[in-house]
Amino acid sequence: MRLKLLFCVVLFAGIAPAMAQNAPARPKITGISHIAIYTSNAAATDHFYRAIIGAVKRPDPEDPQGVRYMLSSTQFIEVLPLPANAGIVRLDHTAWNTTNAEAMRRYLAARGWKTPARVEQGSDGSRWFEVRDPEGNKVQFVQPGAENVSAPHAIGHHIIHLGFMVHNRANEDTFYRGLLGFRPYWFGGMHDDRIDWVAQQVPNGHDWVEYMITPGGPGIPAGMTQQHLGVMDHFSIGEVSVPDAYKLLASENRLTGRHDAAPKIGRDGKYQFNLYDPDGIRIEMMNFQPTEKPCCSPFTAASPVD
Repeated sequence: MRLKLLFCVVLFAGIAPAMAQNAPARPKITGISHIAIYTSNAAATDHFYRAIIGAVKRPDPEDPQGVRYMLSSTQFIEVLPLPANAGIVRLDHTAWNTTNAEAMRRYLAARGWKTPARVEQGSDGSRWFEVRDPEGNKVQFVQPGAENVSAPHAIGHHIIHLGFMVHNRANEDTFYRGLLGFRPYWFGGMHDDRIDWVAQQVPNGHDWVEYMITPGGPGIPAGMTQQHLGVMDHFSIGEVSVPDAYKLLASENRLTGRHDAAPKIGRDGKYQFNLYDPDGIRIEMMNFQPTEKPCCSPFTAASPVD
């Protein structure tokens, strides 16, 4: 019996590495692809993203009803018509660039995550698929196409983070950190003794997702306004100098609509300036590098660069 047991242990020890070798490896997640949002006023939204943000408008290979506002060849804001049942929600999905969409789909499927049967392909050569994270947020993985886009008037060309409402940090971490390999970057709050924001950086780049911690759930808390939800559902454009970018917007008369009175240094020690699109989605211009020591947590990974 002991010899038989020893034989089984040795056999399993030989099989286990082979099984691990046969399991699909996770392809690289290099950064943010895009954020997809809804509009209730296409003309006003078009003016905001073209005239104020300075993005370049392109057709949407993923959805013929949508449009893309490009900041670079690989990063954009996707704008979709407002669904009839959207309520106060203006965020449709977030999306991350990967080196191989099909390999990412197989990787997640092999680990028991619900995935579609195949990836989609756009007219620009991009490939993508969509899943849900533990709180039901739609997440896409995109293998970029070969389209070359220049946006010379954009106030910035690099989306450095995406943020959205999160109720349970530990549950979200099972997906973003456990499955996808995101790394801790920073956490902090309005006060030193609480955590309101948790930043998790992609495994193969410097962009990050920001959990906007909102206790309770699931779903949207009772009494939450569209304006409050839009503060949480946001994206950030990186800047070498937010004060200089702010001065440029002001000098070119591009500061219309709702926005902060002036740039300020956030709790993470970085200059920032908030603008809001016509439906209340927050666009946070943020310095790539901190100016002051952050509160609450040190940075535990490298900050992004232009």
